[in-house]
Amino acid sequence: MTTKTQSFEVLARWADTKARTGRIHTPHGFVDTPVFAPVGTQGSVKTLLSEDLERLNTQLILGNTYHLYLRPGVEIIKKAGGLHRFMSWNGAILTDSGGYQVFSMESLRRISEEGVEFRSHIDGSLHFLSPEKAIEIQLALGSDIVMCFDECAPYPCTEEHAKRALETTTRWAKRCKEAFDKNEPLSQPETGRGRLLYGITQGSIFPVLRKESTEQLLELDFPGYAIGGLSVGEPQAAMHEMIALSTELLPEDKPRYLMGVGTPEDLWEAVGMGIDQFDCVLPTRNGRNGQLFTSVGKINIKNAPYKEDLTPPDPACDCEVCARYSRAYLHHLFRSGELSALRLASLHNVSFLIKLMRKIRLSITAGTFLQEKNKFIQTYSGQGD
Repeated sequence: MTTKTQSFEVLARWADTKARTGRIHTPHGFVDTPVFAPVGTQGSVKTLLSEDLERLNTQLILGNTYHLYLRPGVEIIKKAGGLHRFMSWNGAILTDSGGYQVFSMESLRRISEEGVEFRSHIDGSLHFLSPEKAIEIQLALGSDIVMCFDECAPYPCTEEHAKRALETTTRWAKRCKEAFDKNEPLSQPETGRGRLLYGITQGSIFPVLRKESTEQLLELDFPGYAIGGLSVGEPQAAMHEMIALSTELLPEDKPRYLMGVGTPEDLWEAVGMGIDQFDCVLPTRNGRNGQLFTSVGKINIKNAPYKEDLTPPDPACDCEVCARYSRAYLHHLFRSGELSALRLASLHNVSFLIKLMRKIRLSITAGTFLQEKNKFIQTYSGQGD
């Protein structure tokens, strides 16, 4: 049975799990969920072109407020007509608020109630980012899905530290919502084509704090919710526990976004727990280091066994890399320091995850989610490098 709000509709559910398919409506078209968004931190998915992503039928990419604010600067992007035109991308864009980047640079920033003062990692210049400023920048970039400015607690941290961070996150979320509502006159929520502001829950791996954070943000009634502060070094079991707890509390009729998660195994698991959106640097970062996702597990193409292996990188894959090139050729490119190695490996990995999400969506619709999940995990987990 389909359920729908102005900007999101649930299209199908798989009864034995919380897995579901849906559709997010944005000013730059709809996004089918569950969806994986490649990370284009600086207005570019590293080594790839916008036309590459179009050929893969990518519907959503991620840009980063912190990095784009520092370089090339918001005014240049505004002059170009927004981030979509600047990078020649016609699909939807989600922008991270920059909170994670700022808080990860502990030696370069100072937190106050008003926001965060930090020094640029590029030239050491001093800057200040507040909840209002983070919203202002994202709206100027032309983001379709805007993220609240939050405080991401590190792992490990004390319960006291995690509680302070979530309380700050809630206060900043209120300010973000006020700034968004005041400065977003082009939004058309009644038609489902307006830009969307997501709240971000925190609480580290403490169940009571996760519950508290989620309940506080639900009172603000955001059109979507992200689960933040995970995939930062905590045990996988703890991450899964926090995801399950969060999806129990988050509303059925709004998208749920698990930030920073992107291994194939975690995508299957989290979809089964009711997650709709993902992003991660993994496919391009791993690709640039020579690690490829394949149907039989991860392989490091730089390893010696692939020097004379003339089979495709993944014989079960029909992406343009596997259709044309061999493992031996990619091994040669990496060993020779050729820049094309980085591009081809990244292209294959992004393609792998985009197609995996399509497969997951089809399995939910067909009622075969658990069978397909078990088949994938069994094949993927034991036969790579």
